Amino acid sequence: MSGEHDGPRPWSRQALEHGGFAGFVPFSQLPEAGVPQAPGVYAVLRTSGAAPMFMRESSGGRFKGKDPAIAPEALERAWVDGPEVVYIGKATRGSAGRRGLEKRLDEYRRFGAGEPVGHWGGRAIWQLADRDELLVAWNATEEDAAAVESRMLGDFRDRYGVLPFANLRR
Repeated sequence: MSGEHDGPRPWSRQALEHGGFAGFVPFSQLPEAGVPQAPGVYAVLRTSGAAPMFMRESSGGRFKGKDPAIAPEALERAWVDGPEVVYIGKATRGSAGRRGLEKRLDEYRRFGAGEPVGHWGGRAIWQLADRDELLVAWNATEEDAAAVESRMLGDFRDRYGVLPFANLRR
């Protein structure tokens, strides 16, 4: 029988692996994971099939004194059933050419550990009760990372009608 079950499930680990993504490690393992310094895109995955539980407080840092917590009711409304991908982000070279995936993902990890670091995007993941089990994957790109991220977000929206859970710009 052929049909939609022939390939990897959309927006799953297998689909990202098929698309060239690497890593698939918990945030805690990022420092030793060999994340490339190149620009690229990254995704956060929640592989548990259980219904998500949202914490009232965020483990995220208070960058510029702002509380990163989002009302659990808003998080419940933003949840997307089906895909494993819960956030898509990008890492550019930056104006000085010293940024990239390694630096951006390190900022995201440190923000989630409570440091006052500037990674406000994707902050909703830090209110998931199982946030320590989330996986991070990346794909270094020759193409402009912002263009790749935009295309990925568009593809996700085309399939599900909304952006991934933690991409809160609706």
